[in-house]
Amino acid sequence: MNSCIVGLQWGDEGKGKIVDILADNCDIVVRYSGGANAGHTVIVGNDRFALHLLPSGAVRQNIVCVITNAVVVDPETLLKEIETFQQKNITLTDRLLISENAHIVLDYHKIEDQLREESLGKNKLGTTVRGIGPCYADKVGRNHALRMGDLRNLQNLREKLQTIVEYKNKIFEALYNTEPISADTIFKKCKSYADKLLSFTTDTTEFLHKSIADGKSILFEGAQGTLLDIDHGTFPFVTSSNSSALGISAGSGVPVRMIDKFIGVAKAYTTRVGAGPFPTEQDNEIGQYIRDKGGEYGTTTGRPRRCGWFDAVAVSYSVTIGAIDSIALMHLDTLSGLKDVNICKAYKINGKETSFFPANTNKLARVSPVYETIPGWQQDLTDVKDFHDLPNNAQNYICRIEETTGKPVTIIGVGPKRTQTIFR
Repeated sequence: MNSCIVGLQWGDEGKGKIVDILADNCDIVVRYSGGANAGHTVIVGNDRFALHLLPSGAVRQNIVCVITNAVVVDPETLLKEIETFQQKNITLTDRLLISENAHIVLDYHKIEDQLREESLGKNKLGTTVRGIGPCYADKVGRNHALRMGDLRNLQNLREKLQTIVEYKNKIFEALYNTEPISADTIFKKCKSYADKLLSFTTDTTEFLHKSIADGKSILFEGAQGTLLDIDHGTFPFVTSSNSSALGISAGSGVPVRMIDKFIGVAKAYTTRVGAGPFPTEQDNEIGQYIRDKGGEYGTTTGRPRRCGWFDAVAVSYSVTIGAIDSIALMHLDTLSGLKDVNICKAYKINGKETSFFPANTNKLARVSPVYETIPGWQQDLTDVKDFHDLPNNAQNYICRIEETTGKPVTIIGVGPKRTQTIFR
């Protein structure tokens, strides 16, 4: 059986933990979009893995890990992750495959990202400044793009880099008055990347289709969240790729009809990093309580996340466009201790109530949330193993989320560890 795990909010929903757990019943885990701006945390015993490019299933030594065409690969980040695994005696030899058609994030992309953000001042997008957007821009522009397969021919790569860096330096000098960057320095790094990563590089689309024909079980892992999708999210405050379930086919080359089950991951509340409208945001003591208790600080950047109530309108939208079958609800334990909890069941805009999420940022900025208040619970949930052992108010909260989103909650997270998970 082939499955997909995708975030239903603005990212950081806890996908890494769910992928890690479900990967135990799979042969292959596939990362199909995004770049090192993703941050997936997996905790195994006393070990904590902060993954940015490696699929979350990589911590299981029997799993083949695939990074597909639509992922933009930062070789430095990837090599650090591989080294971290080696230090913990987890080998990726013969079980990590990187698409030869995946584009490469290089130093000039990160410089460009930083310069763009700084130039925007108070209007900045709030990117991770990891060079993701500029790399995708070069990919779409085609003339100044490099892919993993280009590392195989270093002579051609040197010539391409010379042309690209000359162009980038003209842009940087004209727009930002910066010092020129060196093509030779970047080439030396690329030569090192070739030595260390080419053994993993292959045609991943061919591999995936052969694996499907052989009856292998594949788990597709999304990065970021549906509301950050470049086409269907809250543009321009989005990522640079199709981070929703809609990106699977374009990202991996595997048609969605070959995927049997779609599981959406959501927090029991809502968080967002960076700028952009956030209807249920609680910029107050409630938001700070959630942030501190939930450890809501970015895996990739360390930035404090904006926190607010569960937005059923937004999650229902993600469920709809992603054809989601069931929901994994994470961080339920974070809400323990609150007198009341709220669910946003609808929006009001121009005096009219709507239950469909307006992905258009201008419209979303004008909505007012319509809340339903549910009594909270005081008990610590981190040792609860069964749904029926949860406090009645916590059970009622989950049932209302099911009713407002129209999908069953089949997995409940009550802590960061594998064992702190309830299955229904």
